[in-house]
Amino acid sequence: QVRLVESGGGLVQSGGSLRLSCAASGNFFSINTMGWYRQAPGKQRELVADITSHAITNYADSVKGRFAISRDNAKNTVYLQMNSLKPEDTAVFYCYASVWSDEMYDYWGQGTQVTVSS
Repeated sequence: QVRLVESGGGLVQSGGSLRLSCAASGNFFSINTMGWYRQAPGKQRELVADITSHAITNYADSVKGRFAISRDNAKNTVYLQMNSLKPEDTAVFYCYASVWSDEMYDYWGQGTQVTVSS
């Protein structure tokens, strides 16, 4: 079983910054892609950014130039640095990881609330 624990959400004013962290623990061989999705009220969950084990990154157009994803493979942790936050970034952010054990499985964190006030 794999557990993802997120931290770093909160309330911030428009233009501010937050840094999310997500640490994976449990029994697995390796982690392939890690990333972040978000879900705003009344909207579908959408990809924010992800990063492969070789540090290849992918971003949603809406966050390019403002958010930066990184990971520490030794700590099985992924980070999301969010700058120039806007009210429309308000959402629950979910971490995910594609993990190799006997097969590849996707795991999700419990979600962390990010609220940006105008």
